[in-house]
Amino acid sequence: MSAPVTVRGVVLAGGSGQRLRPLTLTTNKHLLPVGSKPMIYYPIERLVEAGITEIAVVTGVEHIGDIVSHLRSGERFGCAFTYFVQEEPSGIAHALSLTRHFTAGERFVTVLGDNIFFAPLRPQLDAWLASGLGARVLLKQVPDPQRFGVARFEGERLVEVLEKPSDPPSDYAVTGIYFYDASAYDVAATLTPSARGEYEIADVNNDYIRRGQLGYGVLEGAWSDAGTHASLARAQRLVAERE
Repeated sequence: MSAPVTVRGVVLAGGSGQRLRPLTLTTNKHLLPVGSKPMIYYPIERLVEAGITEIAVVTGVEHIGDIVSHLRSGERFGCAFTYFVQEEPSGIAHALSLTRHFTAGERFVTVLGDNIFFAPLRPQLDAWLASGLGARVLLKQVPDPQRFGVARFEGERLVEVLEKPSDPPSDYAVTGIYFYDASAYDVAATLTPSARGEYEIADVNNDYIRRGQLGYGVLEGAWSDAGTHASLARAQRLVAERE
């Protein structure tokens, strides 16, 4: 494991899991198995491998008991968990805003709890810290970018993130792995809900872009979200190939 760094971690494990019904009728989707372990283990393990051992977990009211009972203190992962409850599924930026006091002004790495990947985060973390920029997002080429936040480029410069566009400007999806300084909370506090009724993380990223403070990297190796039946099946295949 890499030496500890003064960066905290945030794993977002809320949402209603509507797209995975009926699998999520009685359980949080992040506790569904992918390979031999629950999907939430994958982002936790990548954070700990990067030396991030203070981790906040955000989930909804109906599943907080199951999440805490399953993950417990974090000792078996080599970290310490602090839990936060999002009372309504109001979007990623809203969930993130709940952790402001936890990160206590430090830089932090946020990973959505259904991100299945194996590449180490430490090289990306080191690149971000060395850049001096306020934020960094990790991108991945995907066959179905309209399901994600999508990067728009001018040359090699990232100039905008579009949330679930019907006509994607590229096939580079924002993976759900974000590196932020504390100003992310100030931005989130200014947002209004989108047409979807959510506080969008794309709006946070676009604010960093406007300030010239967003960098990006391309995630190496296999990656999948696990938020739909099709992507869950893909994640299962990726893990099976490694196991």
